[in-house]
Amino acid sequence: MSAFAFHRLWAMVLKEFIQMRRDRATFGMMIGIPLLQLTLFGFAINADPKHLATAVLAADHGPFARTLVAAMSNSGYFALTREAATEAEAERLLRLGEVQFVINIPEDFTRRLLRGERPTLLIEADATDPAATGPALAALRALADRVLDRDLTGPLAPLRAKAGPVDFAVHAHYNPENITQYNVVPGLMGVVLTLTMVIITALAITRERERGTMENLLSTPVRPAEVMVGKILPYIIVGYIQVTLILLAARFLFHVPMVGSLPLLYAVALLFIFANLAVGITFSTLAKNQLQAVQMATFFFLPSILLTGFMFPFRGMPEWAQWLGSCLPNTHFLRIVRGILLKGNGLAEIAPELWPIALFVAVVMSIAVKRYRQTLD
Repeated sequence: MSAFAFHRLWAMVLKEFIQMRRDRATFGMMIGIPLLQLTLFGFAINADPKHLATAVLAADHGPFARTLVAAMSNSGYFALTREAATEAEAERLLRLGEVQFVINIPEDFTRRLLRGERPTLLIEADATDPAATGPALAALRALADRVLDRDLTGPLAPLRAKAGPVDFAVHAHYNPENITQYNVVPGLMGVVLTLTMVIITALAITRERERGTMENLLSTPVRPAEVMVGKILPYIIVGYIQVTLILLAARFLFHVPMVGSLPLLYAVALLFIFANLAVGITFSTLAKNQLQAVQMATFFFLPSILLTGFMFPFRGMPEWAQWLGSCLPNTHFLRIVRGILLKGNGLAEIAPELWPIALFVAVVMSIAVKRYRQTLD
């Protein structure tokens, strides 16, 4: 056998580049996935979220109260977006996730401050995601020591206590001990369903085509919609098994509280499973082989983890990333799961998160059926 020849090696290298150029989808994924990771981690991911939606429930509108609220807003962590008229309205805003914090200013705030009694300012936080509230609360405690120094002058100067003239009481709703598992484990339900449902179904029609069994389907009177539904239904059972296993682990291994209705959660999970199966079927009609199908699923899975609030606080991302994340069904499903399990939300509270998933299913399924017809031709 002849010795190793570099001209033959170079011929093989050229052959692989030609093959790579012909398989444009795979080459695009090889370039696209690293670029996607670079963009998401470099620009969208932020472990120190700021401008968090905050509501104010003020019974005292004096100058010191206004100074405190303005200082919190200027800190960059709190964005004062709402004014609550009652405690019930403030609780509703927290339950729906419309605000991250509620600042409660008592009616005797100014009087107690002037008496040197260190009045208490109540901060209510939606602590379902400890990573979102932690940095803001830490900044709040540092702010308390110096926020009123400018106003406490002259006869009021002795009120500048070393510990600060104002005391902050933080009530962390829904996860008072800031246990990370309470946030992560329910979120895993959406991540696991997205990963398995999309990849499994992405291989469905592609596998039929590669094995040559697609011709058998073409010779039958089965219609495209019937093929889609027929391939989706068996995986719905698999999805429900995964949901059940995660709920059992959440309850007995991680002791996650389950305040809301489990039947409601199971009903909503059906819509989410349909959404992911529809994505997988669409990818299977677009891909030429199973490798491309898996690559497409990976391309969809990355933002479904990084831009949905599972790993990083959703409100900490820039607006374009939040807009992109809002287009993904996992974003809304994570809010639904955490809302039902941790907050006890009912159908009325989760309704705003249901219609985006339903719209996603309708759009993706229509694309899948149209692409399947083109595949038949």
